[in-house]
Amino acid sequence: MFNKDVETFYKASIISLFAAIIIAGFSFMMGKENLFLLLNINLGTIGDFVFNYITYLADGVVWAIFIIVVFIKRKRYLILSITTLLISTIISQGIKRYVFPVALRPTAGIKDISKIHTIPNVLVHEVGSFPSGHTTQIFAMFLLLCIFFNNKKMLWLGFIVALLVAYSRVYQAQHFPIDVAGGIVAALISVWLSMLIHNKRVKSFTIL
Repeated sequence: MFNKDVETFYKASIISLFAAIIIAGFSFMMGKENLFLLLNINLGTIGDFVFNYITYLADGVVWAIFIIVVFIKRKRYLILSITTLLISTIISQGIKRYVFPVALRPTAGIKDISKIHTIPNVLVHEVGSFPSGHTTQIFAMFLLLCIFFNNKKMLWLGFIVALLVAYSRVYQAQHFPIDVAGGIVAALISVWLSMLIHNKRVKSFTIL
């Protein structure tokens, strides 16, 4: 049912975990507020435009399109994709709503909001900061694509796009970098749990 050669997926998992560790490490060393202010720089009109729209790649509408395309083109991966979507949503939203329901976002957690760059006309939330749900969804999608297409082009292009979407959450002042790190880990857990479920259901599932 699945390709036996999943080297790209393994590499994607390692690179993603490494990125999460680096982000978390700097967040603890510098303080999550200081790292946020360092990364939340004003890149002008072009930056505002790019990061205002690239963040939509992790929205539910894109996931719906993703599932439809998988159904049409890669039907054998449909159940894995749906399972990943469900688990990633449960994990990210469950932690956000029930474990850290009052985790403050940057505009509420940093006293001097004059230091924070926000995009005009973009609604900035104040609570429910950890983890970044958009980051969870885009990295889950990225990891799935590395299973579907086992090649270096997908690995690096997908990782760059996923990282840009994750960064857009910091640029928009919606999340601290540590929230992004949490989102990446949530995505990794989601995809691997989905694979474990399928490993029990399908004997030919040989990723693990």
